[in-house]
Amino acid sequence: MSNVKNVVLCGVGGQGTILASKILSYALIEAGYDVKMSEIHGMSQRGGSVTTQVRYGDKVYSPIIGKGSADVLVAFEKMEALRYLDDVKVDGGVVIINDHAIQSLPTLQGMAAYPEDCIDRVKEKNADTRVITATKIAGELGNEKAANVVLLGATVKALGLEALNWDAALAACVKPATLEMNKRAFEAGMGA
Repeated sequence: MSNVKNVVLCGVGGQGTILASKILSYALIEAGYDVKMSEIHGMSQRGGSVTTQVRYGDKVYSPIIGKGSADVLVAFEKMEALRYLDDVKVDGGVVIINDHAIQSLPTLQGMAAYPEDCIDRVKEKNADTRVITATKIAGELGNEKAANVVLLGATVKALGLEALNWDAALAACVKPATLEMNKRAFEAGMGA
């Protein structure tokens, strides 16, 4: 049986999905894990989907996670949780959702309706679904853009990786001017 863990992070361009994956990967590498990370930008600069996949364990041979193989799916936006729901394991998988909506161009133009029941539809799957108001939490800390690090903290808690050196990973990956804010966001995510 493989000891490799699979994490899919998905969001919309500009939400910091890739940064969260880099912080996660950095801490895992520093802790001695073999880590593979892949990222798909899509039309991210235009508000499109961004996904990253992080795989870690004793030995990881490929950066790609197959459908239905993710131990954890982290959705930075609730409709993205629906889009990538098939990636998570049916039994034993965890879905972490930021209860936050970002309207796409078609929904803003009235050409499509934003599905208001995203979270309920995700919960119908046999996965442990955890809903977090990461954007609100980050806003209360002073910067909504830190929602990615709030979600990272929740992911670390879900994976049982609290003992890794997260202060060093944050210091290595974020701008020095935002380090203290990101540390607070990470702790808030662990508590969420």
